[in-house]
Amino acid sequence: MSTAILTGPPVAGSPLEADLRALGFDVRTANDATAAAELINAVPAQERVAVVDPRFVGHLHALRLALTDPRFPAAAVPGALTAQPAARAALARAVGRIPVGAGTAHLTDVLTDTLTESLDRDETGLHRVELGSLVATVALTPAQREDAREAVAAVDDEAVRLRTAVKSRDGFFTTYCISPYSRYLARWCARRGLTPNQVTTASLLTALIAAGCAATGTRGGFIAAGFLLLFSFVLDCTDGQLARYSLQYSTMGAWLDATFDRAKEYAYYAGLALGAARGGDDVWALALGAMVLMTCRHVVDFSFNEANHDATANTSPTAALSGKLDSVGWTVWVRRMIVLPIGERWAMIAVLTALTTPRIVFYALLIGCALAACYTTAGRVLRSLTLPQLSLGGPPARRTDRAAQALADLADSGPLAELIARSARGRGRTGSFLAPVMAFLSAAVLLVWVMFENDPASWLTVGVAVCSALLAGAAVARPLKGALDWLVPPFFRAGEYVTILVLAARADVPGALPAAYGLVAAVAYHHYDTVYRIRGGTGAPPRWLVRATGGHEGRILVITVLAAALSPSGFTIALTALAVALALLVLIESIRFWVSSQAPAVHDEGEPA
Repeated sequence: MSTAILTGPPVAGSPLEADLRALGFDVRTANDATAAAELINAVPAQERVAVVDPRFVGHLHALRLALTDPRFPAAAVPGALTAQPAARAALARAVGRIPVGAGTAHLTDVLTDTLTESLDRDETGLHRVELGSLVATVALTPAQREDAREAVAAVDDEAVRLRTAVKSRDGFFTTYCISPYSRYLARWCARRGLTPNQVTTASLLTALIAAGCAATGTRGGFIAAGFLLLFSFVLDCTDGQLARYSLQYSTMGAWLDATFDRAKEYAYYAGLALGAARGGDDVWALALGAMVLMTCRHVVDFSFNEANHDATANTSPTAALSGKLDSVGWTVWVRRMIVLPIGERWAMIAVLTALTTPRIVFYALLIGCALAACYTTAGRVLRSLTLPQLSLGGPPARRTDRAAQALADLADSGPLAELIARSARGRGRTGSFLAPVMAFLSAAVLLVWVMFENDPASWLTVGVAVCSALLAGAAVARPLKGALDWLVPPFFRAGEYVTILVLAARADVPGALPAAYGLVAAVAYHHYDTVYRIRGGTGAPPRWLVRATGGHEGRILVITVLAAALSPSGFTIALTALAVALALLVLIESIRFWVSSQAPAVHDEGEPA
């Protein structure tokens, strides 16, 4: 139970107390600031406290946004504010600083506004709610109260709530084909007490059933799989809309929402591959290629965004052109569709599954995603190369320490690369193109060898893997603050994933590619988990986990040794065992973190791709 303290002149007939109780608050009253301070201190430290002026007039949803959103330690609208346990001490200090006696009436006439300003000055993370068309005000006179009530009546509170449940920026298919009705499904779920986590889990189960239908290899199974995949996407949109509609944000929700989209899509790829195999068509290489391409696309997105996280302005010609295009409405939708975001991608997969074959699905997916990856990556490279400065009047473009650390964490360098980096430290210039060049060579040398060598399962390949590790260590020897250093993690991901794919494909034994698929899935989960931890502000996974998994260069070395030392069938068994071991290791640590108190209390909005 949270506590709301009404402090100020009482207003007869006001529905405010009933509204606060409807939001789950235990309502108490205080005649002055001293009494309010006593009540605040009496509330247990682990509870939320709200301070509301009895003369508040506004929409119930305005109160809900200000007083119940768990993402912010403190939040406020005119006439109402709330403090969670993290901001309770600041609130108590703010009340304690209010003087008592003659000449202080201006500070206590609207006590909530005085406290809001004080919390803002204390830098407690106060969130001032953007109301839009919603009304929230303190009516000091009967005339003001009447005007405020008319303003409230003129705006449909529920319509605003439904509209804002939908993300302001989304793909064309999601915006026009899903959200117009999924928002009502979200409201239906809210009125029946369902939580976003339950809807997210339902979406996962639906996608897994779709994968199972695809795995049957029959036309009826493929048609059912397509419909179920689309319904899974409807539920995937609904869970976020339900979270925004009812303000049910949670640490578990952040983890589920962040990881289940990839789990659903990659499980569906596996289902399609199994279904094709039942029909005598082996498309596991295509399925693994699709997963590798999608993961590398996301790593490009994540790395570029983290590298530019602290940039306050972009004055490059490329950014200027992008801004001009944004002013032309139809170009916005075209550019969003070109990148084949999740809505368009899943719709394409579902339709092609129902009407064609798994092989055609994967061909379309690989071609579409490859074109999208080229478009987005080329644009970001141009932006990086033409960025004259990080802020107007600032120094030449360099990444901040925070951005450099995030890129280093995303690189996922293990003990071997760390050792090489320490020995090479100081030999390169921070901010040059040395890091991305070394990372590119690290991946290219290994990939060219395993693709074109007659027998890549040899000890010579192990030697090439060692050379690749040396280049990888040189790439991260200096802080990643250069204009193109955000390319380092994607190069490492491509090198590792494609090496596993090629070695498994060239082993040419049944089960090798499915085992490689499982291994890449486990490693990719570790990389996604790293991203979402960084996004939540808690930093990368602990170093012991990175060292235990070997880092990207350590895993490559182990896999090449296994390929050289074992027979093709033994290599398949080893890949399977490695996949299981890595999956258990990263999953156990990830689950421990996301259900702990250290996890960020946010619901990830996700990227449109």
